[in-house]
Amino acid sequence: MLAFLTRVVAVALAVGVATVPAPALADVYEDYADLAAHESEGVDYRVVHRLPAGAGVSHIAVHGGAIEAGTSQLAGHAAGQGNYAFYAFEGIKSTGNSALHLTSTNFDEPRAVALQSAVSATVSWHGASGATPTTYVGGRDEELIERVGAALEEAGFTVAATVPPELAGTSPRNIANRNLRGMGVQLEISEGQRQRFFAQGRLNRAWIEDPAHWTDDFHAYVAAVRDALSG
Repeated sequence: MLAFLTRVVAVALAVGVATVPAPALADVYEDYADLAAHESEGVDYRVVHRLPAGAGVSHIAVHGGAIEAGTSQLAGHAAGQGNYAFYAFEGIKSTGNSALHLTSTNFDEPRAVALQSAVSATVSWHGASGATPTTYVGGRDEELIERVGAALEEAGFTVAATVPPELAGTSPRNIANRNLRGMGVQLEISEGQRQRFFAQGRLNRAWIEDPAHWTDDFHAYVAAVRDALSG
């Protein structure tokens, strides 16, 4: 089955139509404790988190840095647009950052869990594969999912009509859903879309960390999500 799906993706990319995201590879580590036993904080990865007093909404990027490029910047900028909590788990290795990926249902880094337990709503920012600019909007917060999707479309961004099961983000164990209400929104943003957020389409970490390289699309996308939250 995996070989078949890989061929489907390859054919779709060849004709310029990324109809499905590429299958995800299995995680190297089972959970955060396993990861922390083999990787060094401050050397291989870093954690950034803010929980302002009275914050009811969190923007999180559990695959930030060089794991899923651009997600830390999007979540961080979105959190800065209001009294929002922010969390990012960032890969900072020179190579091999994909090894730091923990599936959202297994992501149990203690600072993330604590932050999530203090807020009522969550937007979890992720990167998906695919050359076509697309966003898959998943999660358990159906009302906010609808508002975010509508706001993105109104701003001119493409939102997928259906979300593949592996990107749906509907498990109660998903870190996006581990807030006070047990429901959040998961944004899976294709590589093609994320490339439009940064000048020259470059996604290397040093480049995207410089706000001077954030495009109008970057700011318009974050503004659409902000408007959905305020609505």
